Amino acid sequence: MTLPIQDPILVFAIILLIIFLSPLILGHFKVPGIIGLIISGVIIGPHCLNIIENNSAVELFSTIGLLYIMFLAGMDLDMNEFKLYKYKSIVFGILTFIIPLSIGYPVCRYLLNYEVDASLLTSLMFSTHTLVSYSIVSKKGIMRNQAVAVTVGGTILTDIAVLVALAVIITRQGGVIDTAFWVKMGFSFILFIFVMFAIIPLIARWFFNKFEGERHSHYIFVLVVLFLSAFFAETLRLEPIIGAFMAGIALNRLIPHSSPLMNKIEFIGNSLFIPFFLISVGMIVDIRVILSGTMAIIIALSLSVVAITGKWLAAFFTQQIFRYTIKQRNLIFGLSSSHAAATLAIIFAGYNAGILDENILNGTIILILITCIVSSISTERAATQIAVEESNNSKKHDEDETITDNFLIPVTDHGDFDNCLRLAFLIKDKNVESPIYALSVIHNDTEAESNIIAAKKFLQPYKEQALETEHKLKSITTIGSNNVSALIRVARETFSGTIIIPWPKTGSFFTTKSENLRHIVDHIDKTIIVFHSEKLRFEERRILFMTPPYAEKEPFFGDCLQRVAKMSHELSIPISHVGSDETYQAIVSELKGKRKINFIHHTTFTSWDNFSEIETMITDDDMITFMLSRNGFVSSSISFDNLPYKLERKYPGHTKICFYPQQEENET
Repeated sequence: MTLPIQDPILVFAIILLIIFLSPLILGHFKVPGIIGLIISGVIIGPHCLNIIENNSAVELFSTIGLLYIMFLAGMDLDMNEFKLYKYKSIVFGILTFIIPLSIGYPVCRYLLNYEVDASLLTSLMFSTHTLVSYSIVSKKGIMRNQAVAVTVGGTILTDIAVLVALAVIITRQGGVIDTAFWVKMGFSFILFIFVMFAIIPLIARWFFNKFEGERHSHYIFVLVVLFLSAFFAETLRLEPIIGAFMAGIALNRLIPHSSPLMNKIEFIGNSLFIPFFLISVGMIVDIRVILSGTMAIIIALSLSVVAITGKWLAAFFTQQIFRYTIKQRNLIFGLSSSHAAATLAIIFAGYNAGILDENILNGTIILILITCIVSSISTERAATQIAVEESNNSKKHDEDETITDNFLIPVTDHGDFDNCLRLAFLIKDKNVESPIYALSVIHNDTEAESNIIAAKKFLQPYKEQALETEHKLKSITTIGSNNVSALIRVARETFSGTIIIPWPKTGSFFTTKSENLRHIVDHIDKTIIVFHSEKLRFEERRILFMTPPYAEKEPFFGDCLQRVAKMSHELSIPISHVGSDETYQAIVSELKGKRKINFIHHTTFTSWDNFSEIETMITDDDMITFMLSRNGFVSSSISFDNLPYKLERKYPGHTKICFYPQQEENET
């Protein structure tokens, strides 16, 4: 067998074997898996053992992996926090652009004796970075840490600035920078933003609603949006990674983070495409350039030291300005210190234009290897420390809130159950190993056996869907003549802490179904959620959270609040609270240190008898969410007993969620 291997099947098998073995082997030595993938790429690449050549197929998968990294960064971005911390992202973007540039230019111009354009172009390379170690953050589950949001936001701003500067320097070589150049560039950017944030969300929303049942087509559609966006950016002379990142932001609110689709996106990317990219980064590294002479060594070391120093200083000043912890500083540095694709784009553009020489090109290759290793180690350590810290906080909260996280959903008609199950996926913590029970009540008649079989068959696709979201769905089928009595009995048998039931369809809480609901509420002291949605997907722009006076006095008020906060995170939509100032202060206190949340608005309101005033607060894009209390408890009110009825009649098409918090004992 001759080298490099040409058989595509064997090439693919070798790369998959590396992806499989690297994390397992290096995990024993506590070395980040990313380093193993990069070093493996060096070993099998054309500049070492030459097992696999860096051909078009490898470049294709490498490009896919890079675009996937940027796309996931946009998808995982918490839009609430991004808006809240956008100024911090801008500050970090400026720092991580200016500081490396300011250090790099004097070194290149006066120490290495390069010309002005060559020094500027090389210094731009120091300013840019690639989120190579973002997969570590994703696997650790800390994507929504403020430091991550600020770094990702700053990354895209930095890359845009670098690429604009690159275009200016390259164009200046031809001597044609004029007004037309700037007008064309501005028009391209405006057109790109319009398409990404006006056209694509409109098309995506239509597709997801029109083809709700075609779940396998959803992932293909996401890939189409990703790569067409990258290509569109490229045609406008913007970098494809910008298009991929913007595609992630455009689809961010349309794909809940706990959905099966999001699970597929992350799984395939982290398992295949992104590791392929990391291996390809190693394949371009040529260790032999170090042996090519003293100048090559000096340039390689100088570039690496400047690149790492500049990014560390940017992270340090960001920490000092915003008073971040040392762990967060190290995380910012780790994420922003790696150089890969964008760096190569700049250096190769300068080399092909005759601005940069081979020493800079070879030194940059070594810089990529060094910075990726430094980035991986720093990110791995910081991410692990932050993940442990957040986990400890979560465990402490779990000890304080002795809630059983078993969910119970009665199976009524198909649409109701599907909606209730979607809500369960949204608000249930998938890291807690407790099931979601689906209860089917079969009447004891001649068709009972066939109905039991039909009920189990009906739930089978939902079990598979639950597995895709890392939840467990268990079916319970029971014979009974009364659905309500069966629900109450099974809720006790399964120790269910949360029961989700569909909203009465008659539009009134004072019908036979209403009486059933009241019977359930009176006889089950666990958290009960009454849910209604006529939309196939969650498309609301905010959660309107209404609370009665003294709601904060309810024993398990915090549990319901955590559910609402989780919805906000998963859907990337803010919460607007309507209620008393005392309740709002309790909300802020309850969520502090447990879950980051962005309340865009708080409205002081106590006149619940005046429904006309309530109407002025509700918009077409609201998810109407409110808390009720069982009769006889501290926050119970006649006004709130009538409120759901009024809301149902006035807003039948709105998504509505009613929480009855768990009660321990009657307080009267």
